[in-house]
Amino acid sequence: MVIDTGGVITVPKYQNTGTDGLAITRGGGEDDIAYAVKEAIAAGLLSMIEKQAAAAVKEASVIICLVDGQAGVTAADIEIVDWLRKEHSDKSIILAVNKCESPRKGIMQAADFWSLGFTPVPISAISGTGTGDLLDLVCSELKLSEALQETNEVEERIPAIAIVGKPNVGKSSLLNALVHEERTIVSPISGTTRDAIDTEFIGPDGQAYCLIDTAGIRRRAAVVAAGSKTESLSVNRAFQAIRCSDVVALVIDAMACITEQDYRIGERIEMAGKGCIIVVNKWDTIPDKNNQTTYFYEQDVREKLRVLSWAPIVYASATTGQRIEKIIAAASAADKQRSKRISTAILNQVIQEAVGFKQPPMSRGGKRGRVYYCTQAAIRPPTFVFFVNDAKLFPDTYRRYMDKQLRANIDFPGTPIRLLWRSKRKTDKKLKEKEKERETTMATTMAPFSQT
Repeated sequence: MVIDTGGVITVPKYQNTGTDGLAITRGGGEDDIAYAVKEAIAAGLLSMIEKQAAAAVKEASVIICLVDGQAGVTAADIEIVDWLRKEHSDKSIILAVNKCESPRKGIMQAADFWSLGFTPVPISAISGTGTGDLLDLVCSELKLSEALQETNEVEERIPAIAIVGKPNVGKSSLLNALVHEERTIVSPISGTTRDAIDTEFIGPDGQAYCLIDTAGIRRRAAVVAAGSKTESLSVNRAFQAIRCSDVVALVIDAMACITEQDYRIGERIEMAGKGCIIVVNKWDTIPDKNNQTTYFYEQDVREKLRVLSWAPIVYASATTGQRIEKIIAAASAADKQRSKRISTAILNQVIQEAVGFKQPPMSRGGKRGRVYYCTQAAIRPPTFVFFVNDAKLFPDTYRRYMDKQLRANIDFPGTPIRLLWRSKRKTDKKLKEKEKERETTMATTMAPFSQT
């Protein structure tokens, strides 16, 4: 996220590209931040940012120390460089001087940073000046002997699980609990997570997963009223994470009521065709639980989130670690269901039984819909095509009935399904009628000649 405002905090984002480790950004600037800094200091946020930055530096092979060429050498620059030289002298350190748009002035601006003890590289992130040279320098410093070894192994698909929900429902805490590491910053301040954060880890089943922590999604009217460009971009990144994921974990607070915003997020998940599990976080805060608590809570969730009636529910607690392992198990099962294929024979047997139990309704013109056969056309999500005499003869109520019958007989927990209705082509029939008319006309025309 790039905004012309100080204090936009970006936490670790790891990507599966050929240049892994080249873009690990942990912290933002602290200049010109009045209220935000005070709030962050009160919550201990700055210390957590420094901790995450130190972890990133420890994991990196090459460190880019970025300074402001227009501001000149500051006390913070000297402190950071001294810390890098003292603690990480064994790593490759590149001093990049940003905001050097002018080639002539850029060299003069970068010359002031020779005092830090490293060769300054003038660049401009806005215009792109010098970024190519910087990338070449980084690649030359990297020890890519192991990373660039060619292997014939086929890469397996890594399921991506996006963790979404309203602000302060415990999304970042859940990610840290799943990976058993303080990978993301957790704070009671709303909006701490601003960008989508990718984290890869190996699950208990030995399968690799990519967890995507996202910013809290508020109502659109609330975001517009706040007038925050940062929050607007954060919400867009969260929506993008939903589109790029395979399974979405919709997190709700056990102590909070399910609102219309939760329903709206669920609608977006269903429309995107993504698998989904509903995670009821902070389950340990529910007082006086008994055997009926889960039953009544599930009834409330099903009633208010009807668009996700097919999504399994996991009751967990990120603080205590209660049922955390079931989240990955449920997400893995949803991903497998999303990729499931059904044979045409079994599918048509289910359809015939459903039609025999309840036939399509009669139209006003006395016509009745007829299903010829059905086949599965795609996966992720499972998509089924019904070939019928006329798709207009099948109302929405009957289409929902078919959806329920497929789920009841074949079962697709954790994934939406798509039903497409295709009318029989009338082109062949029309061609035959025209051919018959042509033959009749020719016979009528040739009749006088045949008599003579």
